[in-house]
Amino acid sequence: MNKIYRFLGAGLAALAMGACTDSFLEVESPTQTPSDEYFSTKEHLEESVVAAYDPLQWTDWACDEYAPFTLMSDIMADDLWVGGSNATDNQNWHLMANYSATPLKVITSLWVEAFSGIKRCNDVLENIERGIDDATDADIASWTAQVRVLRAFYANWLWKFYGNVPYYERNLTMPYTSPQISADELYAHMVGDIEAAIALNALPFRASDEEAGRVTTAMAYMLYAEIVMYQRDTARYAKALQYMKEIINSPEYDLVDDYSTIFTEAGEWSKESIWEINYISQNAIRDWDTPMAAGGTVLPTLISPNNWPTGADGHNGGWGFAPVRLETYEHFSPDDARRDATIWNVGASGVDYNKRYQDFGFFLEKYSAKADGNAGQKASGELNYNNNWRIYRYSETLLNAAELIVATGGSATEAKGYLAAVRNRAGLQQVPEATIDNIIEERRLEFVGEGKRYWDLIRTDKAATVLVPDQYGYRTNTWSPNKKHLPIPQSEIDKAQGTLTQNPY
Repeated sequence: MNKIYRFLGAGLAALAMGACTDSFLEVESPTQTPSDEYFSTKEHLEESVVAAYDPLQWTDWACDEYAPFTLMSDIMADDLWVGGSNATDNQNWHLMANYSATPLKVITSLWVEAFSGIKRCNDVLENIERGIDDATDADIASWTAQVRVLRAFYANWLWKFYGNVPYYERNLTMPYTSPQISADELYAHMVGDIEAAIALNALPFRASDEEAGRVTTAMAYMLYAEIVMYQRDTARYAKALQYMKEIINSPEYDLVDDYSTIFTEAGEWSKESIWEINYISQNAIRDWDTPMAAGGTVLPTLISPNNWPTGADGHNGGWGFAPVRLETYEHFSPDDARRDATIWNVGASGVDYNKRYQDFGFFLEKYSAKADGNAGQKASGELNYNNNWRIYRYSETLLNAAELIVATGGSATEAKGYLAAVRNRAGLQQVPEATIDNIIEERRLEFVGEGKRYWDLIRTDKAATVLVPDQYGYRTNTWSPNKKHLPIPQSEIDKAQGTLTQNPY
């Protein structure tokens, strides 16, 4: 499939450097063209737009930390363990999973990567303000819409994980500090960006194959529904439902017939896929000393069994993180077509491997390291798997619509029909009616390993009763409302010169 790397261009590699330090904020050169002059043409402004997409691909490995944002959500929920060699291997993850992270022991790179993305979106908007010599009004509207939605997507990481953060919509100058705002204020900025972008009517409903990975109207609709539902902003539920129905009524999207095909390479950008973050192994040059170079993802290596014989059972090995819980496997009906497409039962394979911490013999099949998954890469095989991350799928559109109908007192028959479509594809019978509880239950089964479950439990007030100590002694703490936001990394507190207040974690 065509991926966004098709139009990245080698010249953008330099733009990716330095994002893990303050150096990405401002760069001046005595010999090169100043940026405000360079980005005054359509060709060069387009480079700036593409650079704004770049941080989407960093969270799995950059800034000397593994922190794929979907997995960071999942380990705090109830479907996956953390794994690794022991409780000190990626210790920050283990502490987060036990709701005992500290300012010194918490993921930090996600903060930096989100702000890098926001900064690059601001770059585009500020360059547009200065004037683009050969751009049309349509060009300006498209660029503006893309980066305003992207900015909201990056801010969503900060909003959900850290809550109360500094925020800016114009890039900072010395001393590079910005007032801290509340999570509610940040929500207002995000929803405002998405609404403004949609109002421009400048995005395609679905991207062409050559542009797959770009922001679309349907992707903006899904992000809008996600944050509105997480905020429980009931005043916007009707608009969110309207957006979901526009997707449902569009001929561009539908469920694929076979759930097991969704996460294969052939399943990338299928009719079910609304938005993916692209990775590619062919000619990938991502390496340990250049983690932000174009290429593949390390996620399959992270989550596959350790010392697995290469190619056995159609898979390669990995480092044994994020094993699936036994209880998650058992939660599926044996008749549910999603079970074996979601969970790799390595214990039933008869293959010997190095069984590590919290390993009950189950791993996430969706993003597992396939035997040919890093074919054609030119650097480090561990880092360069070709698995696109599925962010928004049509099945989520159906379940969002069902939930919004129930929440707004709409047609029970219509809500049940949307829920039934998801269940029918899985080979399951209909439920008597669509309720918030059984919709959330269906989301759990549909989206294991996709970074949805933790936020669903919080927004439906189920977290405090579901996220409790387990029988094995791995999770010893109970989630509570003061755990909704992670501690702000101490390194960011120190750099903020007294302008940041720590979260009450």
